[in-house]
Amino acid sequence: MRRSALLVALLVSLSPDMASAQIMKTPDVAPEKVAPQGRAQVQLSFAPVVKRAAPAVVNVYASQVEKRGASRNAMDEFMRRFFGEDGSRGGRGAPGERAQRSLGSGVVVDESGLVITNNHVIDNMNEVRIALADRREFEATIVLRDPRTDLAVVKIKTPPAGLVPMPFGDADTLEVGDFVMAIGNPFGVGQTVTQGIVSALARTQVGSSDYQFFIQTDAAINPGNSGGALVDLQGRLVGINTAIYSQSGGSHGIGFAIPASMVHAVVETAKAGASTVRRPWLGARVQSVTPDIAESMELDHPTGVLVASLQPKSPAEEAGLKRGDLILTIDGKVVDDPEAFGYRFALKGLSGSAKFGIQRGTTRSTVAVKLGPAPETRPRDALKIRTRSPFMGATLVNTSPALAEELQVDFPVEGVAIASVDDGSFANRAGLQKGDVVLAINGTPVSATKDVEKLTRTSFSAWEVSINRGGTVLTSVFGG
Repeated sequence: MRRSALLVALLVSLSPDMASAQIMKTPDVAPEKVAPQGRAQVQLSFAPVVKRAAPAVVNVYASQVEKRGASRNAMDEFMRRFFGEDGSRGGRGAPGERAQRSLGSGVVVDESGLVITNNHVIDNMNEVRIALADRREFEATIVLRDPRTDLAVVKIKTPPAGLVPMPFGDADTLEVGDFVMAIGNPFGVGQTVTQGIVSALARTQVGSSDYQFFIQTDAAINPGNSGGALVDLQGRLVGINTAIYSQSGGSHGIGFAIPASMVHAVVETAKAGASTVRRPWLGARVQSVTPDIAESMELDHPTGVLVASLQPKSPAEEAGLKRGDLILTIDGKVVDDPEAFGYRFALKGLSGSAKFGIQRGTTRSTVAVKLGPAPETRPRDALKIRTRSPFMGATLVNTSPALAEELQVDFPVEGVAIASVDDGSFANRAGLQKGDVVLAINGTPVSATKDVEKLTRTSFSAWEVSINRGGTVLTSVFGG
């Protein structure tokens, strides 16, 4: 309307003759308008796609019942006062118990009753129920949790006949501008379909999982949509909706989905009967390429990842990679940053090899990297510290390449790592963090959990603790 008004104003400002001449010079480029040539053209709709895909999208109700006598922390008390003892579904639980509840969405991916959802939907929960689109409800068991991707697989205990799983699409063929639909249960109102486009691909700064490589869409995604389907126009699963960018808690048209390639890898692990997802081990740390580095290596723009360090006897070292090498591709797939590299490499299996396209100096070549899981070179010997010390409330384990891969930290080969820290514990108040590597206690080096156990059984008037945190050695002194 504004452009039309402007055009009219311009014509009126000219003399009648000039206006007429101006109009005569403008060719008629508007497309010819044609009436619909049949009922099908009048009724263009996404309904056929929804009819194919929607029956495979389910509601996921997860819960955990805790004894009321358990101590509460400040967040528990806040949630109780403002939201009640339970979630939004059902009553307030049995007397003397407190029920935590979670509501999300999921997608049936196998006739046997396997359902994929987000890990955060069932996190800390032990009871799961699945509600199909036709409102039938079934008990389910948790088959696999994978916090690193924020995915989980549950299985309907007694799957009904006629379950139709949603087929997988190829997220790598998506392009910005493609139509997609999000199907889930936002705010618990019931199954809802929203439509939009792919806004961006390979988003890496979302922060909801270890593998940052998301599909961004403007299809409305709200709380409760987590674990639901992102569907293409063939009714195929191209992503699992997992996060939104929001300042109010509602949809602002910026939603993120885990690509179907990663989802498929997790589902296949569950089908094979495994309870954890194992991924290939490289044994190298990589870093981003800056504009200055790109210029020094005669690149048109910053791309790829630089090898920053290698572990001895790792697949990376055995393949001939060296510190300073630039990795550009994995099996022909371009990697632009460490997040894209981690995603592409994680999708590789645990056998065979992957071809890395690398650049050393200004010379390009290809190397074959052997695929296999990170080795557990020694027992973890997990130790929960219960004696009064700066470590009280922390769980420590012996390090190994497998543990380093699991916690996504660059461990030394030998040492003792902090695997977890209880909220509100001495260790928590002392500032110790998951992934810290304990080097020494009161000047005595430690190399195994038994060393820490022996030292923490001793009463000291003061504690001097040295740790390695992300490659930096920190030493702190605490009172006894």
